[in-house]
Amino acid sequence: MLLRPGQLTLDELQAIHAGADGQVQPLLMDPAALPGILASAGVVRRAAEGTEAVYGVNTGFGKLASTRISEADLATLQCNLIRSHSVGVGEPLAAPVLRLMLAMKAASLARGYSGVRPLVIDTLLAVHNAGLVPFVPSQGSVGASGDLAPLAHMTLALMGEGEFVVEGARQPAAEVLQRHGITALTLQAKEGLALINGTQTSAALALHALFSFEPVLEAALVVGALTVDAARGSDGPFDPRIHALRGQPGQIHVAQYYRALLQGSAIRASHAEGDDRVQDPYCLRCQPQVVGACLDQLRHAAGVLLREANAVTDNPLVFHEDGTMISGGNFHAEPVALAADAMACAIAEVGAIAERRIAMLIDSSVSRLPPFLTYNAGLNSGFMIAHVTAASLASENKSLAHPASVDSLPTSANQEDHVSMATFAARRLQPMVHNVAHILGIELLAAAQGIDFLRPLRSSPALEQLHALLRSKVPVMMEDRYVAPDIEAAGRLVRDGTLSRVLHTLDGLPSLWTPA
Repeated sequence: MLLRPGQLTLDELQAIHAGADGQVQPLLMDPAALPGILASAGVVRRAAEGTEAVYGVNTGFGKLASTRISEADLATLQCNLIRSHSVGVGEPLAAPVLRLMLAMKAASLARGYSGVRPLVIDTLLAVHNAGLVPFVPSQGSVGASGDLAPLAHMTLALMGEGEFVVEGARQPAAEVLQRHGITALTLQAKEGLALINGTQTSAALALHALFSFEPVLEAALVVGALTVDAARGSDGPFDPRIHALRGQPGQIHVAQYYRALLQGSAIRASHAEGDDRVQDPYCLRCQPQVVGACLDQLRHAAGVLLREANAVTDNPLVFHEDGTMISGGNFHAEPVALAADAMACAIAEVGAIAERRIAMLIDSSVSRLPPFLTYNAGLNSGFMIAHVTAASLASENKSLAHPASVDSLPTSANQEDHVSMATFAARRLQPMVHNVAHILGIELLAAAQGIDFLRPLRSSPALEQLHALLRSKVPVMMEDRYVAPDIEAAGRLVRDGTLSRVLHTLDGLPSLWTPA
């Protein structure tokens, strides 16, 4: 893949995140970027040789910015910066996150406004293309001045002083680099600062959640449609005229998905007349309004993250056109923090309405299915406690959805007095995605059981395909049994994209990430 600085697409980022057929997607820097890289590196070199104080080149950092550093110590200054900032704790970041971090950092530096040599960018890409995963602890960044600790750990590995994760074990970076024929990076003026000032960790974590949630959100659509049929709900609420009058694009698209998924259902036709229920519960009727609003938020977040992936976010910035270096604050990750908070709310709400659909299905007074979706209720408890698990996960997500961006603690002796908390805002999304996948797995089990009670009636072709996919892994529950393996199997179908394929078989539907 040709890495074009400032022009990365969401599809390219997703390919980098996923790798190619289980392998790393090799990246090649666009040669057109080289003149700008060389020009900005020349500005830094001249500043290092001059007498004027330039932040990050010949001064200390943060509160120590007024401390001048001698020319003889400029390389040591950058190395010390990386060593002193490698202070992360917690579990290491996952390989897909590191692939994005390496690629986005390389693309950002290659814009030609950071003042690093081409060698720095080449080393980032060499490590990425070799499939190496720097050991980067997941905790310790406040999202300003950039993701300092995680990016420092990444850089320390490039220098041969940190560690890489190889087959689940931490190994000394120098040995790993040598095995792969990669020369350890020796930093020059400003290069350490350019490598750790930036939002690439928080942005990578948020993109990781966005890409992980895509199959889960698509599963929510197909499972939600199956629940409509299992509960013998109406397809009237999905009439396009309703949604056109509101004009919210996500709502319009979700209604369109549901119409396509329910098209041709004999179950729906069986109760089109003579059903004395006037309106369905909100968890069925308002799915376009709720999930559509979540989709709009996720699309907005995707746009923010795409811009951030293409941005130059270190400091100071080098403008080679006139030879100036200007200190600013592009490292402040507030855009990522707010986008991640919006994603958290959307992810939580997709799970919350799914939990309500499960509660509706097991309530025989509403769904008109057997109590707790079981044969011989009383002797059997059926889905009674599976719903409790879903409720537990939905409640957990509500706590996790509390905004991270509204919190700030001053750091660096009050020099860095407002921070974004973007790294945590993005990192906490992954457990939320897993929670929703389990909730939807439970709903899939319950909705399929409901469909089985309606036999010999058939649902739509698309939803019968969904039902068959589940039944190939999990049989109908005729009596109480060990349920946890069923939930895990169903959750796997949600997470791995198997259920997404049901949606993708339908023609003429908008892409999930179509810009709003």
